[in-house]
Amino acid sequence: MTVRTCIPYPDKRLRTVADPVEEITDEVRAVWQDMIDTMEAMPGVGMGAPQIGVLLRLAVVDASEARGQAVRMANPEILHASVKLRDHEEASPNLPGVSAKISRPRAVTVRLMDEAGETVERDFVGLWATSVQHQIDHLNGKLFIDHLSRTKRDMLVKKSKKLAKGAG
Repeated sequence: MTVRTCIPYPDKRLRTVADPVEEITDEVRAVWQDMIDTMEAMPGVGMGAPQIGVLLRLAVVDASEARGQAVRMANPEILHASVKLRDHEEASPNLPGVSAKISRPRAVTVRLMDEAGETVERDFVGLWATSVQHQIDHLNGKLFIDHLSRTKRDMLVKKSKKLAKGAG
């Protein structure tokens, strides 16, 4: 399909809560495939549709070693999160060149609509769980930097803008 451009922070679409998906259509499948192609090109372990400017509650995650095992999700919602946390260095193509260590629940149970349009529950652990939570944040108009102190967040935004100017 297509590798899409990730919209740059502070584009307001990154701060907009995405709309629910009513049904799985060919258009939805095409967006998922573009998201997977874009994620693989980065390379990354997940992507939310708002990152490419599509304001639908769609996400893909592939934290597998071999790749090619992307989980396609519509309307993902966390039903249960473990008490035990896991730290991971997170980043986003919408804020290039910066990352930060974020603590999130180590495991989550998620209700989602799958490729067949069925509502299912899936458990995710480790990097898979971290990525699913990161993508759900995107669907809710949040970025990984929102989990940081204001000082640290401002510092990373300033650094990313400076790096973007140097690249342009």
